[in-house]
Amino acid sequence: MRQQGYGVTVWFTGLSGAGKTTICKFVENELRIQGYRVEVLDGDAVRQNLCKGLSFSKEDREENIRRIGFVAHLLSRNNVIVLVSAISPYREIREQVRQSIPSFIEVYVNASLEVCEQRDVKGLYKKARSGEIKHFTGIDDPYEIPLRPEVECKTNQESVTQSATKVLKKLEDLGYIVASNELFIS
Repeated sequence: MRQQGYGVTVWFTGLSGAGKTTICKFVENELRIQGYRVEVLDGDAVRQNLCKGLSFSKEDREENIRRIGFVAHLLSRNNVIVLVSAISPYREIREQVRQSIPSFIEVYVNASLEVCEQRDVKGLYKKARSGEIKHFTGIDDPYEIPLRPEVECKTNQESVTQSATKVLKKLEDLGYIVASNELFIS
């Protein structure tokens, strides 16, 4: 299927361990199956390759998000569906990125701090609690919850499929993709 017009940026935000990357990968796979042009900008991968050298200070985190937003804008204006998976803890910089990208969907991947700490596959929360990691979002640095996300995925109550289907349905409702009987699995 060939996309018409302008692409879109779908920005997944939430705490570490909330499920951003998992949902993002599911959405990516479903869109690729349908023949859409998709690129994923994962916060960890971008930090290693495009934003190496940035610290975890508020200013550097904002610069990291600004750079991700710039790349997302370039891709989406070239008719690509861009899936961004990044904690992006600060509301103001998320809003700036939203304003810079004409087609933008914010997805709040909502899981409580307690749930994210239980899921802590990388051991990051444990290190933050012990003081090994400073400025860790949710522990000693804030996460500012989105006020009006287009989609909210409650990953402690929904399956990955249910959360991803909400995102795909929003893309369909806004006209970025065409519904497919095979696309939305409950």
